[in-house]
Amino acid sequence: MHTLSRSFDLVVVGGGLSGLCAAIAAARHGAKTALVQNRPMLGGNASSEIRMHICGADHHMSRPNARETGILEELLLEHKRRNPTNNYSIFDTILWEKAAFCPGLTLYLNACVDEAETQSGRILSVSAFQQTTETRLRLSAPLFVDASGDGTLGALAGADFVVGRESRDTYGERHAPLVADHCTMGSSLMFQARDVGRPVPFVRPPWANQYTEHDLRHREHADVSSGYWWIELGGGRYETIADAEILRDELLKAVYGMWDHIKNGGDHGAENMDLEWVGILPGKRESRRFLGDYVLTEQDCQQGRIFEDAVAYGGWPMDVHTVEGFLNDADEPTVYLHLPQVYTIPYRCLYSRNISNLFLCGRIISASHMAFASARVMATCAVGGQAVGTAAAMAVREGLEPRQLGAHMQELRQTLLKDDCYIPGARNEDPLDLARTAKASASCSLPGCGPEKLLSGVSRSVGQESNCWAAPLEQSPWLRLQLDGPKTVGELRLSFDSNLSREITISINRTVLGRQSAGTPPELVRSCTAVFSLQGKPVLELPLQGLYQRHNAVRLPSPVRCDELVLRDFQTHGAKELRLFELRLYETPEA
Repeated sequence: MHTLSRSFDLVVVGGGLSGLCAAIAAARHGAKTALVQNRPMLGGNASSEIRMHICGADHHMSRPNARETGILEELLLEHKRRNPTNNYSIFDTILWEKAAFCPGLTLYLNACVDEAETQSGRILSVSAFQQTTETRLRLSAPLFVDASGDGTLGALAGADFVVGRESRDTYGERHAPLVADHCTMGSSLMFQARDVGRPVPFVRPPWANQYTEHDLRHREHADVSSGYWWIELGGGRYETIADAEILRDELLKAVYGMWDHIKNGGDHGAENMDLEWVGILPGKRESRRFLGDYVLTEQDCQQGRIFEDAVAYGGWPMDVHTVEGFLNDADEPTVYLHLPQVYTIPYRCLYSRNISNLFLCGRIISASHMAFASARVMATCAVGGQAVGTAAAMAVREGLEPRQLGAHMQELRQTLLKDDCYIPGARNEDPLDLARTAKASASCSLPGCGPEKLLSGVSRSVGQESNCWAAPLEQSPWLRLQLDGPKTVGELRLSFDSNLSREITISINRTVLGRQSAGTPPELVRSCTAVFSLQGKPVLELPLQGLYQRHNAVRLPSPVRCDELVLRDFQTHGAKELRLFELRLYETPEA
């Protein structure tokens, strides 16, 4: 056993989607970043160990144009391109690749943080043991991110947190319980089954539970191809952290008992079905929630509140699971309190109120139990993680701590928008974007989708406003952008249509997968040509081939002096119309 000591600008603890997005964002914006993950793969509840699909503000396509963009969109579009059969091992590799080959990011897998050195309300370093190498890691930095899910780093450092449900009077939340308690949502264990084309018997293990249709009367189980989120235990008599080993064992008894019911407890259409995979690591919903300078509440979610310091958003219903989960067969497994619109998450929820250099992201952010019931889902956690990582890189650059960065919200919000994040109520006001003052024209357009729309400053459709230029491919459309004088351009940014009303998440659920298109969304642009001109003469013709991302930052071979840009020769991945939501031009590319 040996010790390795290293210093970074930022240390991120936890490699779920929120921590992964935070670490990538920080590194891309110049912070020397360490990402410490206690598992052999990244992705948390979305990894091959747990296999939960990634839910977000669109609520399984029930809210149009609400899907999260930014780094999460980039990851999932990479998955759609390279993993069309939804193989979770391939998805693990895609997430690993994004971290392992990100410049400025050092990845430590199989490393469990078990100690935090603090002084005067600040974290100085963390200590982690990496099992595979038998190495004690000591990582120091001026800033830290807790994305561990359970808030392990925050708890070690003495950050203020709560466990359980607040009373109705605490924040004036109508749906909170009358009396506060320590109950949390539980953990679930998933399974996956396949049709092998012939009858397959199942012999129940003697330790497995047994269930009747009466026991399951509130739990839909017609789809026998994949596990059920409602096989949930913990948060009542058992605590989700302290009793995690007990809960895993009890969940295994429940899963195998449920499969016995499906195979041997009546006709469930499962004669030819066989178990392909059973999880061994439960997916955890709730444990600690930390306190920031603001606590997100039920009212904020229900009213769709737009905060001045908003840096992320949510829209999943307040999904309040019954106490004791599967043990409570008398009640529905959850109550969905639907939200009429999306809500924003303020920056003040994303750092600790008493540990001055600790950022928070994922399900541990500063929120009441009721607000947490919505904000806890992975896509919402991921966009919050990107906001935290971007903020951390800014704080490193300016020599600030998280609370002090609150005075720089305009810059942070504009940086997030530039990176294709969506912040309701915000629009592109970047003074460095040369396209903002340009004039757009096109050879043709669909109704309500004229070329001027792509300069609206909002890079997705919102309500009845298209915010895009759209045109039929059969008319060989072109777009012209005339600048307000000669400019030097070094980078072109294009945000195309990836159909933000349709799911693209990996999943083991055939219903969720059935709503998706196979492979890359057909609406995305596959290729086009950018022609830069000065005083009517072309100075650069740049073919853009092999496109498959919504957001494309194209660094020119060398900066060009131009006063006009024409985009033409569009081809999509199958759609008959093209849509361009945003076009930006910059003199200097991102470092």
